[in-house]
Amino acid sequence: MNSFEQQLQAKINELPDTVNPEKDLWRGIDRGIAAEEIASLDGANKEPTKLHWVAMAASVVLVSVLWVFVPSVLEPQSGKLEGYALVESLSKQQSEQLSGLLASYESSEPVTENWEQQLAELEDAAQAIKLVLKEDPSNPALLQMLQQVYNQQIALIEQVHAPKWQQI
Repeated sequence: MNSFEQQLQAKINELPDTVNPEKDLWRGIDRGIAAEEIASLDGANKEPTKLHWVAMAASVVLVSVLWVFVPSVLEPQSGKLEGYALVESLSKQQSEQLSGLLASYESSEPVTENWEQQLAELEDAAQAIKLVLKEDPSNPALLQMLQQVYNQQIALIEQVHAPKWQQI
């Protein structure tokens, strides 16, 4: 053993075998246990006070309000167009947009001569798609096709009436 270990062992041997607390701790522990028992007995014997009744009534009112209003919020929005109403709305919007475009390009000369025939063909295609949509109004592929035909109509009018300096 080296000197450090010898000194450590000597110090350990000098320590007392038992350690007693400086104060009597049992009195504090007894008081804590007694106070806990008294508090639990006081809480068990209490009857509901006015505050308890108010809290229960508020809870019932809250649940009732949620029961009445939450289902109406979770229902589908009535403003959202469904079925063939969506198709009719798209058609109305398209016709307004086309008439506005044609009115704005009324004074300019068209670049090609047969653009009205092409526009009529696109309108026939839109009518055919709308006819099929009457049978299946919620078909997303058909709705997308109708939207593409409408976009082609707008693009045709814009290209035909574009000023010559914009064409390359």
